[in-house]
Amino acid sequence: MRIEDYALIGDCRSAALVGRNGSIDWLCWPRFDSDACFAALLGTSENGRWQICPVDPAPRVTRVYAGDTMILETQFETAEGSVNVIDFMSIGSPDPSIIRLVKGVRGKVAMCMHLILRFDYGTTVPWVTQLEDGSGLSAIAGPTRVVLRTPIALRGESFATVAAFEIREGECVPFVLSHKASHLSPPVAVNWRAAFDETEAFWLNWASRCTYVGRRRESVLRSLLTLKALTYGETGGIVAAPTTSLPECLGGERNWDYRFCWLRDATMTLMALLSAGYRDEAEAWRAWLQRSVAGHPDQLQIMYGLSGERRLSEWEVPWLPGYQGAAPVRIGNAASAQLQLDVYGELIDAVFQARKQGLAPVASAWALQETLVEHLEKIWQDPDDGIWEVRGPRQQFTFSKVMAWVALDRSVRDAERFELQAPLERWRQLRDRIHATVCEQGFDPGKNAFTQSFGSPELDASLLLIPVVGFLPPDDPRISGTVAAIEKELMVDGLVLRYRTKTGIDGLPPGEGVFLPCSFWLADNYSLLKRDREAEILFDRLLSLRNDVGLLSEEYDPQARRLAGNFPQAFSHLALIGTALNLHDVGPATQRAAE
Repeated sequence: MRIEDYALIGDCRSAALVGRNGSIDWLCWPRFDSDACFAALLGTSENGRWQICPVDPAPRVTRVYAGDTMILETQFETAEGSVNVIDFMSIGSPDPSIIRLVKGVRGKVAMCMHLILRFDYGTTVPWVTQLEDGSGLSAIAGPTRVVLRTPIALRGESFATVAAFEIREGECVPFVLSHKASHLSPPVAVNWRAAFDETEAFWLNWASRCTYVGRRRESVLRSLLTLKALTYGETGGIVAAPTTSLPECLGGERNWDYRFCWLRDATMTLMALLSAGYRDEAEAWRAWLQRSVAGHPDQLQIMYGLSGERRLSEWEVPWLPGYQGAAPVRIGNAASAQLQLDVYGELIDAVFQARKQGLAPVASAWALQETLVEHLEKIWQDPDDGIWEVRGPRQQFTFSKVMAWVALDRSVRDAERFELQAPLERWRQLRDRIHATVCEQGFDPGKNAFTQSFGSPELDASLLLIPVVGFLPPDDPRISGTVAAIEKELMVDGLVLRYRTKTGIDGLPPGEGVFLPCSFWLADNYSLLKRDREAEILFDRLLSLRNDVGLLSEEYDPQARRLAGNFPQAFSHLALIGTALNLHDVGPATQRAAE
């Protein structure tokens, strides 16, 4: 199916993708970064899936989330009747569980269930036995056990489990799939009615805390709910996406594992949560950041695991052909070992925002921050791999230097404001020197624009963040010049590319979709430049790219008119929230650099 044909369910431990055809094609258990037991998304049904749908091959399908929750309702209409399949991951269950309820709405509908469990990313066939009490089956391979309980008769067929049944109006048939380590006793039976009530109450209560009241509340709240579902509740870390290797270029090899937590997202995440009233989540995210980066400053990574893990070794999965043939499928992410100077600015800006909002004691993390700045003083002039994690030669990326300036600027301002001990005069001088260097070497007078790297004529949409972070005011002519150049050279079908991949700057074959966060950033610049009507039009255009349940991936292919890249993407939803807040005059475009 198309990427946009999937919806997300989650329990703040892991997440699953459910297709419009009633098939769960992706599930990593018990954590976001665990091996997948359903991997059909990146292969075929033989790599694992769980489908519940009408026997009718062509039902009419509609779906929604049940109010402000992550409970998915898919309605199938056939000539004989209609049926709802209600999918959710149980909140509060001792063992991770997916619950699927088949409810008859009208008439009588013949249904089928097809379960193919394949552990270890779609390769290991488990040993399947019936449960002693006859309530379902147990599947074991190595350390993993999955149990399915249902009142429907199950039978084995070609290394799969199948069932056929009819559902009538008013009936409800449950299917409960639970995970537990194989050396422990089987997962306990779940009371599906109580689990539904508890899960519904959890999401509704969480959504009710949202303080945003603008006219785009529905889209903002759905994005916030998505971010919550992508949060690993035990630690407060937020994964960039629950998937790996959905291609940025359909059919191509720009396929990466996004089931980790990026420092790049640090400040945007903190501000989005705080601006919408989610202080507890903001505090948990700040604490995750502080724990994860603790250590020697030259070992700072651009991303970490859910609990702050550092070893994210990348390997390719030879037995998975990739989403619609887009190979390779990658597990882990080698970019975790890259040098990206921008993360120093992102991290320190997040700490600056946290101090400003009183999320932690003023002196908290100051010693670590001093050490990071001292290290940055030594390396800021070095070429790096840049915000986009290029796999080509290192460059003197302009945005990296801008964010090095942010690190110094926020550190100076915090030291001044809170009277924290610091070599202020040296830091002020370095802040001014970095600023002058960027303006002299990162700006092309011929283009009247900042460019991707020093001395290069190429543009980069990350530079749309220059006024947002306060490096230059929005009314500086160099800002309007950069916006105009990006409009001219990086826009496709009214949306924004990160950069022109044909230049070979990233060490990969050319071609990718437009980058949705960058398109939101252009709308932010329109707001800052008082081009309010254009900001509104672009924002509404971007909202129209969401799928039928309000989700966005990382990119969009304007030729195929399809979403591309990992899905759903936290970065895109963070950008959506930020732009909505900016249009409401309470967003990061005006607040991020403020005192």
